[in-house]
Amino acid sequence: VATTRPETIFGDTAVCVGPGDPRFTKFVGKRVLVPTMDRSIPVLEDDYVDAEFGTGALKVTPGHDPNDYAIGKRNDLPVINIMNKDGSMNAFCGDKYDGMDRFDARAAIWEEMTRSGLVIKDEAHTQRVPRSQRGGEIIEPLVSSQWFVRTEGMGKKALDAVKDGDIQIVPKRFEKVWYNWLEDIHDWCVSRQLWWGHRIPVWYIGAEGESDYVVARNDAEARQMATDAGHPPDVILRQEEDVLDTWFSSGLWPFATLGWPQQTTDLERFYPSTCLETGYDILFFWVARM
Repeated sequence: VATTRPETIFGDTAVCVGPGDPRFTKFVGKRVLVPTMDRSIPVLEDDYVDAEFGTGALKVTPGHDPNDYAIGKRNDLPVINIMNKDGSMNAFCGDKYDGMDRFDARAAIWEEMTRSGLVIKDEAHTQRVPRSQRGGEIIEPLVSSQWFVRTEGMGKKALDAVKDGDIQIVPKRFEKVWYNWLEDIHDWCVSRQLWWGHRIPVWYIGAEGESDYVVARNDAEARQMATDAGHPPDVILRQEEDVLDTWFSSGLWPFATLGWPQQTTDLERFYPSTCLETGYDILFFWVARM
């Protein structure tokens, strides 16, 4: 296999090849060893693999790559997290690498594999590397617990509103953008790890863990709900630290600015709106969500 991120080898849970690729047919269904680890993983076929790209055999790391995560879902592969949130390797990688910075680990595991005779060649490769818009750091895909909004029902309402003529988009050609977005809609991750924004109104019950929680308007309501559920009045409550996605908060604009949830005169008069002048570049980011 070829990789630009050798440090993710620790989290590999399969090697995938293209269906019917004659170079690898005899290996499909067998197991191979993960370099430097006493662990074997299966060789599978998956349509995602491009036989012409790289070696035609793809190492699959569901815990650290979004495309690999999708492959893992389709093939019921385990998801292994090999990194801490500070970008260092965790205990799953073994004592030698535990706590080591990801880039130091990249060089170290490559050196270890070279000594073991596992490296075939090393060549320069130009690629797009995602970086944080705030700090410039290289972004590390990581599986973690997030809050999602189920969009199927709401998305259909927005889709039908334009199809039925209740909402008109001018110029009409931008209806295509609207349809493309809403006809292929996915559940919406609204968790953001930022210091500002609307804090997600979830309170976890107890000193640790996230399986038991309530959704409330404020601390007092959360405590009342926890007590009603059978917890003691002095139970520890911890509010979720993530904030809502900017576009979710922006989507509240039509009614949140008019006094909602109180039934104000402004809300009665101006909601729903009748005309919105906006940019086509935020037609799906913002307008569809409103």
